[in-house]
Amino acid sequence: MKVILLENIQKLGSIGEIIDVKRGYGRNYLISKKKALFASKENIKEVDKLKNDLNKKDQEKKKKAKEILESLKNKICIIKKLSTENNELYGSVKPTEISKNILEENKIEIKPSMIQLKDDIKTLGDFKAVINLHAEVQVQIKIKVVAADNIK
Repeated sequence: MKVILLENIQKLGSIGEIIDVKRGYGRNYLISKKKALFASKENIKEVDKLKNDLNKKDQEKKKKAKEILESLKNKICIIKKLSTENNELYGSVKPTEISKNILEENKIEIKPSMIQLKDDIKTLGDFKAVINLHAEVQVQIKIKVVAADNIK
């Protein structure tokens, strides 16, 4: 299935580019999230006209992403979890927990889908995560998992 991209998408292409994707991905994700249009002759002409506006919007998103990057650059995200005597957690730390922590601490809203953990966090200690703010902007944050006081 051929689609025209309306956004810069990492590992896929840039605005206005016509790419070939699997039908399900194109229909269920790219087109439904308004990240792409079906590649018909009319849509190709329309995207050529809108290309400058789309580029401006993308530059604004990139600028906002860079501002967020600056505010998160050297931050340490501290998460308190219950743990066993040998420092293993009851459960694990998920991206949703990390995004809630960032929202509470820094007043910055980050979707859990933007957070990539290198490994599952199942023990106490220091970890790193990458946050994809934009197709071209990423920030690495430190996550410190500490033992919470026992719940009585």
